[in-house]
Amino acid sequence: MFHLNLSGSSYCRFNLLAVWRSVGAKSAFVQDDERVQMFGESLIRFLKDPIRLTGAIAADPAEAWIKFQDRLAERNERLRPIHMYEAEQGWEHRFHQVLGCPWPCEATADFNSLWSEVMRLMQAKGIRPGPESFGSWNDGDAGFVRAIWCLVGHLRPENVVETGVGHGVTSRFVLEALERNGAGHLSSIDVPPMDSELRKQVAVAVDNRLPQRWTYIKGSSRRRLPALLSRLRQIDIFVHDSLHSARNVRFELDRAWRMLRPGGAIVVDDVDANDGFHSFTKTFPAAASIVCEAEPLHPDLRRFNKKGLFGIILKSPTLQ
Repeated sequence: MFHLNLSGSSYCRFNLLAVWRSVGAKSAFVQDDERVQMFGESLIRFLKDPIRLTGAIAADPAEAWIKFQDRLAERNERLRPIHMYEAEQGWEHRFHQVLGCPWPCEATADFNSLWSEVMRLMQAKGIRPGPESFGSWNDGDAGFVRAIWCLVGHLRPENVVETGVGHGVTSRFVLEALERNGAGHLSSIDVPPMDSELRKQVAVAVDNRLPQRWTYIKGSSRRRLPALLSRLRQIDIFVHDSLHSARNVRFELDRAWRMLRPGGAIVVDDVDANDGFHSFTKTFPAAASIVCEAEPLHPDLRRFNKKGLFGIILKSPTLQ
């Protein structure tokens, strides 16, 4: 039995052995499900590595408890049916129409040049970019990152917030786009991986570029996002690329939406992994939403279309 002292005399308790056995028994039942292939091993790895688990609990009991709860909720979600999304053909054209910007987009040429540069940088560091390049996690694909690049260029944001960093591909493109604008700041929230080798790879794509435009906040979005949003008061773009459970997506989007300026945008990666995007757009039907097909560098065999999907939500300039 583990005892986590999270605050003063408040204790959280859980029987790790019982949970470990439960996960092991149920994982066989859902092993063919796409979401299990993508995320089903995360909780098992978390529980089966007692040295790292003990170290994580000792270093930050509150963060370890949040991570355990998130992984358990993620596992339970896999037992429920998931909304089947369908990518919109010509999403980039419609995306620019809603923004009121011309298409084709003039920023695409600059994006392509920088994309090639960043991919070469990562390869030179011994990393094969794309799906499952950061443990079981993916780098931002070209479609996802290009959409964010265009948003930063067209909306000229003062504050961009993202959850999830990994190799920092998306972070790098946001920073470069802000620099081209001559203004703006990126705040990124992420929990560093327990794996020591993966920790060395965090933000390698950023390559120490533009530190004056970037704040990297270590920790879960559940602990760090509310305080960050309260401090910023208003944001222009929000990017979700952290834990892809419906519970976590709704936690982040519900809070970001309240602080998102009219005319701002939210981008959500891996929408096909859970119901969070669908649930949110049903709650806010007045917002324009687009489901887009990802463009991974090589096939992601865990995904129903071998590519994956991401989503864009655009807040009307007249919507408070």
